[in-house]
Amino acid sequence: MSRKRKSYSAEFKTKVVLELLEGEKTVNEVASKYEILPKSLKDWKKQFLSNASLAFDKSAAVKEYKEKISELETQSERLAKKVGTLSIERDWLAGKLSSLDLSIKKELIGKDEGVQAATKNPSLNRRLQLLHMSKSAYYYKPVQAFETQEDIAMLHTIDKIHTQYPYYGTRRIVKMLKRLGFDVGRKLIKRAMEFMGIKALFPKPKTTIANIEHKKYPYLLNEFKNESGQVAIDTPNSVWSADITYIRLERGFVYLAAIIDWHTKKILSWKLSSTMDTYLTTSVLKDALARYKKPRIFNSDQGSQYTAREHIDILKDHDISISMDAKGRSIGNIAIERFWRTLKYEDVYPKSYNTMKEARVGIDEYINIYNSQRLHSSLDYKTPDEVYYPGNKQKRYNAKKALRQAA
Repeated sequence: MSRKRKSYSAEFKTKVVLELLEGEKTVNEVASKYEILPKSLKDWKKQFLSNASLAFDKSAAVKEYKEKISELETQSERLAKKVGTLSIERDWLAGKLSSLDLSIKKELIGKDEGVQAATKNPSLNRRLQLLHMSKSAYYYKPVQAFETQEDIAMLHTIDKIHTQYPYYGTRRIVKMLKRLGFDVGRKLIKRAMEFMGIKALFPKPKTTIANIEHKKYPYLLNEFKNESGQVAIDTPNSVWSADITYIRLERGFVYLAAIIDWHTKKILSWKLSSTMDTYLTTSVLKDALARYKKPRIFNSDQGSQYTAREHIDILKDHDISISMDAKGRSIGNIAIERFWRTLKYEDVYPKSYNTMKEARVGIDEYINIYNSQRLHSSLDYKTPDEVYYPGNKQKRYNAKKALRQAA
């Protein structure tokens, strides 16, 4: 006897996604609370954010569909005997639904509630045909990666090894893990590192083909290299650098995205998220641009979150030159890589945060200290705020006051 597919109302999905966006719990915690798959929750979040703008532009959306409905009614009256239902399927479904994400297609095919429940629906085979979807794709249920406590323990260990030895590749990490009792292979560790968004800090041959849908930009920081081959930038807001890192929690993990000013080492903006997506990177970028003078160059790696159209458009709209590390050369973004190491050894590892909320509060406190109180040898033992605001006496006074209070 076949099991009936469980469906969820729009109100339920909205409630769950809003709880996730509050940032108090990880994806796994929210999914466990409502007994749903983490993958489904991630898909709902993506769908919610991609359609969020409609909440503020209802008139345009209603007008568009009213015009389309009117057009279809006119065609139906004129050509009912000739094309009728076939014309509606071709013009409407093929044009509007064929480009939807796989998860949304699956939901549409299996949904027989509301208005659809009161109408005669096409057969399953016909639905799949209309949405250009195969049966195998519809019935396939992907295995959820790295969600058991054993997997999370392995990810935490990889994170610590990578932070301590950022130049270790998969071979050395596998050897280290085996010494620590993990029975793993290189393929698994490669997938784990990709899942975590980390890679070894050394040049390696190009082994993947670039996604033609996302344009890759050249590395522009070579113009700042000194005789020793090091990038030396001597003014604030010449170059901003951005990246995402994995943050361990007691029973899970989250992702931290941040932007650093290359010269002053000041953290300009940051955000924690339970998922590593474009919304994370764009929100951090918008916040930094709203609070500080725009940079001349914005540097990042070639991750899909930074090559996505939404992120690129923000930079272009602000007339900022886009720089990206060459494939396999994450050392080209060394300014923020060094900050990740400092943050983890001075804050994340010693405190061992239990929840996302604890991590947000603790990291916020640490970054405030890092910017206004922590002395940097590379800055002639000044704080990032003192260097970033060289002509602002009030800002420098506040930084010195914070130092005196800390002492």
